[in-house]
Amino acid sequence: MADQLALSDRRAVAAAADALVSGSIVALPTDTVYGLAVDPTQPEAVAALFALKERPAGVALPILVGSREQVEQVAGHLETAASRLAERFWPGPLTLVVPRRRGFTVDLGGPASARQTVGVRWPEHPLVTELCARIGPLAVTSANRHGGPPATTAAQVAAAFGRADDLAVIVDGGICDGTPSTVVECRGPASRCLREGALPWAELHRSDDAAAWSPAGAPDAHGVDGAGPHGGHLWDAAR
Repeated sequence: MADQLALSDRRAVAAAADALVSGSIVALPTDTVYGLAVDPTQPEAVAALFALKERPAGVALPILVGSREQVEQVAGHLETAASRLAERFWPGPLTLVVPRRRGFTVDLGGPASARQTVGVRWPEHPLVTELCARIGPLAVTSANRHGGPPATTAAQVAAAFGRADDLAVIVDGGICDGTPSTVVECRGPASRCLREGALPWAELHRSDDAAAWSPAGAPDAHGVDGAGPHGGHLWDAAR
């Protein structure tokens, strides 16, 4: 049974960090919804996360980061559109699907066509920042069974997963906002919205001052629990 600790408890961060290092799964609040997190450099932990969530292997996991240095660790130097959006909206509820840095080779699942890109989000939440500082970038998916509604409270996480052997710690950070992140794929100076969420696409595209391409929800886009307005799967960035 998972240990449940309040975010205000001084033991919470250390317990979560120790669990991640040991290859266990941690449930944590973000600035959108609760997520299930693992160290992406540990393949067995990633496999356990897929199994716990009952997530199809073809639906890739996104990465949460806590600093600009970690963005570069995962994605290298961001290209024009991604750089502009990141500068204005990170930290915050924006996921950018961008080319991977060549040396970032961890297996996050997904189809072969998705292995050259990665979904990256820098949440505005102190727990994520602290855990990323201690562990590094985290693979995080929303804390719900695949296809179900995301959890916005620790109690909902406990009800769904609290007795699972692989879930070591649930950090209770109160009620999360519940509005998913907006997901945008960027290629050079162009961008397209894969999922509209907390940030309106119209606002993002105006700020990007770049060309849009293709309708949302392209068939080869990375996966979230659900489909976009034009079909295809969308990135799940711990929502």
